[in-house]
Amino acid sequence: MAAPILTASGVSKRFGPVQALQNVAFHVAPGEVHALLGINGAGKSTFIKILSGIIQKDGGQITVGGEEVHFRTPEDAIRAGIATVQQHPELVPDMTGLDNIFLGRESARRGLFSRIDQRGLERRAKALLSRFPVALDLTLEVGRMSAVEREAVAILQAIAGENTRVLILDEPTSTLTDIEREDLFALMGLLKAQGIAIIYITHQLEEVFAIADSFSIFRNGTCVARMTVDEAKAGRVSLADLMLGEAIGDIFPPRAATAPGDAVLEVGALCLQGDFDGISLTARKGEVLGIFGLVGSGCDELAKAIFGVTPPDSGTLRLRGQVVRLTSPRAALDAGVFLVPGDRRTEGLVLSRAALFNVPLANLRRAAAGRWSLRRRRMQGDARALTGDVALHPPSLTTPASGFSGGNQQKIVLAKGLYSQADVYIFVEPTVGVDIGARAKIYALMRQLSRDAAVIVISSDCDEVHGVADRTLALHKGRQVEPVSGVFSRDALLMAGIMGEVAQ
Repeated sequence: MAAPILTASGVSKRFGPVQALQNVAFHVAPGEVHALLGINGAGKSTFIKILSGIIQKDGGQITVGGEEVHFRTPEDAIRAGIATVQQHPELVPDMTGLDNIFLGRESARRGLFSRIDQRGLERRAKALLSRFPVALDLTLEVGRMSAVEREAVAILQAIAGENTRVLILDEPTSTLTDIEREDLFALMGLLKAQGIAIIYITHQLEEVFAIADSFSIFRNGTCVARMTVDEAKAGRVSLADLMLGEAIGDIFPPRAATAPGDAVLEVGALCLQGDFDGISLTARKGEVLGIFGLVGSGCDELAKAIFGVTPPDSGTLRLRGQVVRLTSPRAALDAGVFLVPGDRRTEGLVLSRAALFNVPLANLRRAAAGRWSLRRRRMQGDARALTGDVALHPPSLTTPASGFSGGNQQKIVLAKGLYSQADVYIFVEPTVGVDIGARAKIYALMRQLSRDAAVIVISSDCDEVHGVADRTLALHKGRQVEPVSGVFSRDALLMAGIMGEVAQ
């Protein structure tokens, strides 16, 4: 393999009492896809932010192309040839793909009154697509694009400069379907062929063997392992065990050993025009109900209809046998229904506020304890206990939610759900961006909650639904698909969600 284009040695970073990175060594070569792995809080995000110029290292050395570099701003990193696509790319949905790619670089001249050269932008886009030919209509507004098309725009935006030598992709497949994932891998292949080094962060461990040449594993702020994918295959290395430092075993807890209890939530012939039609289901205490469906199946819309975000056009909801009309999330929370949304950043958290603010939001009556004002000391004690239950890392109640990794943001949402003390918990895509160790803890939490509440898990990950649920059904293009025999096998559930058919 060629000499490394980027190296790091002895890189360290501390945040107050927390040693986030300690003497990290790392390197990646031109045209190499290198997976960066580790559980949430292992130091991956801190390391990537240092490489991207977002934060500065405390010590150590970084070289690009054999020359030592010091990044004080993201612009410094870009000038050195390091481009980053964050887990949630910041694109302007009302602007076209073309305008997003060259946003801030519309003119060769700088200044307040510099003119946008539209024809020049089109020529530059044509040249860019000649290097990386992807099927992408850049005249389309980003808000109307699919998830993989938006990811492609973000990547083209990142590499639009002439000197990009290293591309960092942070959880790029977290919202993609299997087919869209393959499209992204094809684009990564084009980048690799052009000699661009790719640092690939993912929690989907099967992707490492599908796309990467090599990988590094971070644990507790240090790089504890580095090897090629071929070496890992030959040695039958368990990536999960390396990440955790111990054998993990089966990440799914045992299913309920006893028969489920009384019905808590009953959904009858629920309809929402254009999204789903005639959905009927029962969620019982003592079991986990799983619903599998791909993007566009109506799963997310169903969850939001039950939670009162978008009230259905027709149908009934019963809670503990009583008909209810949940016309808002506030009404749902008051009735004892809690939703862990699929998009935690925009629907689950106030990112600018700390965990101490976010956790009690769903149950302010509990936070006030019958008084006219919030009881801060009690609220703080409860929040500390609940964030401990979900293993928030670092265990800070005062850090803004935006300062945590995606997986730890999800843990704050889960703590918020525990604080709500609900009778019905609906989890939508509960483990997106969550490492395998934290996933096991989340599944165990679901099982624990199901002892006293009804739990519904809605996901586009068939293995997740089948692994964690006692009973399953599928949604396909807004239509409910149930097993003939009462229980879906894993393959039959997958077929039901993809094709809308029940295997005979």
